[in-house]
Amino acid sequence: MPPSAFDPPYDRFLATAEAVAQERPEVDLEMAREVFLEAATLLYNGLALDGLDDHDAAAVVDGLCLDLVAADPGAAVRARSEAILVDPGGLHDPGAVSASYLIAAAIMQL
Repeated sequence: MPPSAFDPPYDRFLATAEAVAQERPEVDLEMAREVFLEAATLLYNGLALDGLDDHDAAAVVDGLCLDLVAADPGAAVRARSEAILVDPGGLHDPGAVSASYLIAAAIMQL
């Protein structure tokens, strides 16, 4: 699926790829786009965000965008999943959001 075909919230992955490439000179922009496009495709095809409303789906993508550039993305995603249950903030369905993070980690084999 070409990058322009992604609708929100998946479009945030490409924005993150570009931001990371700008912030880190050692990161190749095309490689970053490819990696984040693959992440978006896996989540989309894996239905990781199905069942979430637009607000919660956007929150999951925002969290994943932060976690995927962490030193240990798997640990970051799992920690975020647990933290959501302790402090859900403004999420509409914290349990489903927490589960979506774990599903995303499994789909991406983190």
